[in-house]
Amino acid sequence: MPECDAHPGDRTTLIRAALNRAADEDDYLDSDYACKAIAAAATLTAQLPGGQPIDSPYAPEFLRGGNRLKVPEDLAALAVRAIDRIMADDSEWRDLWQDATDGDTNAAFDAVHGLRTALSAVREGA
Repeated sequence: MPECDAHPGDRTTLIRAALNRAADEDDYLDSDYACKAIAAAATLTAQLPGGQPIDSPYAPEFLRGGNRLKVPEDLAALAVRAIDRIMADDSEWRDLWQDATDGDTNAAFDAVHGLRTALSAVREGA
């Protein structure tokens, strides 16, 4: 993914673009845009005090190395809006994960709800 190798000064801009693309979609939200927004929200959440570090082998090298991003305060609220849009009825990502789930447990939904909870706490000043 080209965003992983982005210049450090461009990373926040790329995160904002991914979140805006999902949050501002008025039509059916494509899962590719949703996936990028979820990755952006996870990156933001990892930057929070006490945030869950991202150590997946699929994560960008700069995150696995423990580097930090300078995160503008408004990004948490934007990320919450993007997550709400991703979890809306007219989202391909939501439809795909709903169809893939048997029973009441949905680890993907739980993970996204966890991101939203952490980002909402920042937005509300907790």
